[in-house]
Amino acid sequence: MKAARVIAIDSSTAQHGRGRDLYEDVPGLDFIHEDAAAYLQDHPSSLDVVYSIFGALDFSDPQTLLPSAAVALRPGGTLVFSTLAHYRTGAPCETECRPADIPTRIPDGSPSTMQRWVLGASVWTELLSEHGFDVIDSDTVHDPGLDGEAPVATTLSRARTKGGPGAPHLLSYQVPASGVRSAGGHGLAADGKPHERALGDQ
Repeated sequence: MKAARVIAIDSSTAQHGRGRDLYEDVPGLDFIHEDAAAYLQDHPSSLDVVYSIFGALDFSDPQTLLPSAAVALRPGGTLVFSTLAHYRTGAPCETECRPADIPTRIPDGSPSTMQRWVLGASVWTELLSEHGFDVIDSDTVHDPGLDGEAPVATTLSRARTKGGPGAPHLLSYQVPASGVRSAGGHGLAADGKPHERALGDQ
């Protein structure tokens, strides 16, 4: 099996730089500093797998990003993503496709806000179907949290572009403790072909 080419995309200058600092020496891993939806639109039918780990699909409008992902994936390509199943405060997820302003800090430490889409599983299913995907499976993982921390629930979803012959086999992958988590995102492809295949999130 030949190694996959991995493309890590992030619109955040700080996160892009952090990713390169940590993983620039990894063979077959390319870092792209760009908006994820724009990159995907510009590279039609070029990827086998797109994934977002608390990345672009949390912090970009899914009604823009999902159709872009469908454009970039080959027929039968796979989209895998994780998102919050409810707000970190414990507030319930949204029942419509709308973002909330959440507090954050910019690289110099100053307080700021950014938009985050925390949507219910049924909303994700509807959005995926609307924008060219069939849902393969979806599940919610509950983390009780450490002492004194609020519990967190994560939605894990896997979908396939409609009309394709089938999704590629996904290799098991564990995020390292020092892994980059970004508002922009990162991507990984894992199905053993030598062409471009994964795009992440930004």
